[in-house]
Amino acid sequence: KILVTGADGFIGSYLVEQLVKLGFNVRAFVFYNFQNSWGWLSHIDEKIKKEIEVVSGDIRDFDCVKNATQKCDYIFHLAALIGIPYSYKAPNSYVETNIKGLLNVMNAVKEKNSTKIIHTSTSEVYGTAKFIPMTEDHPLNAQSPYAASKIGADQLAISFYKSFNLPISIIRPFNTYGPRQSLRAIIPTIITQFLNKKTNKLKLGNVNVTRDFNFISDTVNGFISTIKAKKIFGEIINIGSNYEISVKEIIQIVSKFTNINKEIE
Repeated sequence: KILVTGADGFIGSYLVEQLVKLGFNVRAFVFYNFQNSWGWLSHIDEKIKKEIEVVSGDIRDFDCVKNATQKCDYIFHLAALIGIPYSYKAPNSYVETNIKGLLNVMNAVKEKNSTKIIHTSTSEVYGTAKFIPMTEDHPLNAQSPYAASKIGADQLAISFYKSFNLPISIIRPFNTYGPRQSLRAIIPTIITQFLNKKTNKLKLGNVNVTRDFNFISDTVNGFISTIKAKKIFGEIINIGSNYEISVKEIIQIVSKFTNINKEIE
């Protein structure tokens, strides 16, 4: 039995799909809303949807989380507030969701110590690169309240492993992209601007920066590989391709496939 928190999100919805396809018994924890929407899970194949046990709730509510974790062998914890710009306006929301949310998950299973947890971090915790490639030993450097909340959650996870022997690991995906991704992300932003017929210029800032981009299926495979991995608890694992590409190169790729040429403003 596998619980996926944040199952209604970009990565979470794909992870749920793939786990079901592989034959796992999946419980999907989605954020409760008055419309009773399951987020991206509402858009997946109906056959897969019928195989999922969906639980609506709030990761910030302990009782809600405790009920969702019952009889689970594994937890993929992805529930989080992730938007960097909004974290400047509402940092307390990020602390409540990203740090207290993980605390609720760990406390819910701490007494049993048999439920394995994979906590999702982010490459944002590293900030601007001090060296490349950015290994798990790279210094942590929060450049936003969002990144700071994820660092706080990561350290809390490590402390529970060391203090209570809780079987928990941390994985840090690098720049996942693909269908269902927020239009605020760089690749969807580039594509959207290319398809916008009202302007011949792209507004993108510094196009020379490079990133380690990973397609959604590769990131999900990274998550799932932890199920069979040995001796990973207490460890931090980066999920990346170790291949850099600049924003400028992405622009060239999109231009080629759309057969549209635009200037960079």
